[in-house]
Amino acid sequence: MFTAGAGCPNLVAQYQRPVTPALPAEATLADVMAVVNNNSARVQSLYSTDATISAPWFPTLKARLAFQRPQRFRLLARTSLSGPELDLGSNNELFWVWIARTQPPQTYFCRHDQFARSPLRRTFPVEPGWLIEALGIVKLDPLDEHHGPTRREDGHWEIRTAQRGPEGTLTKVTVIDSSRGWVLAQRLYDTRGVLLASAKASEHRRDPISDAVLPSQIEIEWPAQAMSLRVNLGDVQINQPDQLSDHLWTLPDYPGYQLVNLADPNMQLAPPTAASSSPSQSATSQGVPAAAMPASHAPAHPTAASASVAPAYLRARPSY
Repeated sequence: MFTAGAGCPNLVAQYQRPVTPALPAEATLADVMAVVNNNSARVQSLYSTDATISAPWFPTLKARLAFQRPQRFRLLARTSLSGPELDLGSNNELFWVWIARTQPPQTYFCRHDQFARSPLRRTFPVEPGWLIEALGIVKLDPLDEHHGPTRREDGHWEIRTAQRGPEGTLTKVTVIDSSRGWVLAQRLYDTRGVLLASAKASEHRRDPISDAVLPSQIEIEWPAQAMSLRVNLGDVQINQPDQLSDHLWTLPDYPGYQLVNLADPNMQLAPPTAASSSPSQSATSQGVPAAAMPASHAPAHPTAASASVAPAYLRARPSY
């Protein structure tokens, strides 16, 4: 699916050359929007064949990552011993989530427009649109309702954006480097002010060809699901679409895994099931995700309505 193109051997060194200030000392909203949007517009596609992902509940997994506008995304993770473990993907119509140790074996998918109205949106946090923004590919839409920029205690700018949807008005907070205009953090809050998701970006690097600046480290958290994920992008290649095959953006068919539509109105979340031993205890923990199934087949359980379909080995260890 990925073609290993000829990378520039000095890519990382050129990424890290000194960067001149992009924002004035007293930046306006128009200044910040222009710098952020212009940087994102430079990235039409990207891919990395040596990325890694890790979390508190599983060791580092080798990963391949790709993005192509407008909504094409793919993150494939595996171990050298047990093979494929995780597949998060999206095309311009729908997205999918496949986890090797799901019980029962299922591949979750949903159309983008239907997921926006799905009752499972709050309890199913792994939506690729958020992952694309976490990469630093952020657009501050001039038609949206923005407040700021406000100077934070650490000196950086903060912009608050109202996002209106079926569940009410969500608030997205974007933290931007006050000098260079890089996106440093993003947080999404529900109508009650409860944090739904956050993404922190660090170790930014400039691509010498496109002149785009992207982070090389991303930390993503979904507090309600006690989930966290760290992504190291590795050696990213930007704007080389010929290295990305069309098959990369196709909903996969994993033998033995049932396709489950998250937009099914009869869907409800079942409780977590007991784990089976993995081929390699070093590859994952023994946790498995809760199953999503039609309500008529879901077993009764007092916590069924709140159990997360996110895999246990993607969840952050709770603190007591």
